[in-house]
Amino acid sequence: MRIALFLACFNDTFFPSTGRAVVELLERLGHEVEFPLEQTCCGQMHANSGYEYEAASLARRFESVFGDHHVVVSPSASCVGFVREATALGPRVFELTELLVDTLGVEDVGASFPHRVTYHPTCHGLRGLRLGDRPLRLLRAVRGIELVELPRAEECCGFGGTFAVKNAEVSSAMLADKLDSIVSTGASVCAAGDNSCLMHIGGGLRRVGAAARPLHLAEILAARE
Repeated sequence: MRIALFLACFNDTFFPSTGRAVVELLERLGHEVEFPLEQTCCGQMHANSGYEYEAASLARRFESVFGDHHVVVSPSASCVGFVREATALGPRVFELTELLVDTLGVEDVGASFPHRVTYHPTCHGLRGLRLGDRPLRLLRAVRGIELVELPRAEECCGFGGTFAVKNAEVSSAMLADKLDSIVSTGASVCAAGDNSCLMHIGGGLRRVGAAARPLHLAEILAARE
C-alpha cells in the first residue's frame, strides 16, 4: 500500500524520531511511505486559539498537499481529529493505531522492546478519535515488553495545547496527579500516541527526578531490541 505520512509540525520540529519510526515500521510491514515536503501545520493550534480564518487557510493547504493521496497516516491523534473536522480528506486520514489495526489488519508488527512500560491514553485519542484498546493490543504483541496498567489512566495529563499556558496552575495540578500514577507503576517508559502530551509529561518526570522516560508508541512498535 502507498501511504502518505503527515508528521504534524510539532513532531517535525521537536520529535523527528517519531516520524522516522513510523516510516521504518510501515516499510517493515511491506508498505511504501511518502513524505510530501510541502506539508505544514494543519491549523489545529490556530483553531484552538480562536484564529478561524488562519486555521481554515491551513486546512485548505492540507487538502492541496495531500489531495492526491488515498491513505494518510499521522502519529498525532490531535491533528488527525482536527483534519477530520476541518477538511474533506477526513475519511482518508488515519491515526497510526487505526491504520495498523483497522486498515492493515495487523496487531503483531514484529517489535521487540524488553522494558517495563505503562500507557497513557491521550484525550484526543481516547475521547476524540475513540481509539479504544487499539494501542494496547499493539503493545501487548510486542516481544519482551512488560506492560503495566496506569492507574486513573483516563484522566487528562493537563497539557491540552494552549490550556497548559492559559491555565498553568490547573494544568500543573493535573500533571502532578498523572506523574504520581506513572511513578506508582514502576515503569521505565511512559508511552502515548501524542508527543505534545509526552513533552508535558516528560518535563514533569524530569523535574521530580523520576526514572521513567516518555516515548511515542510508534518508537516502541518500530523497535527491534
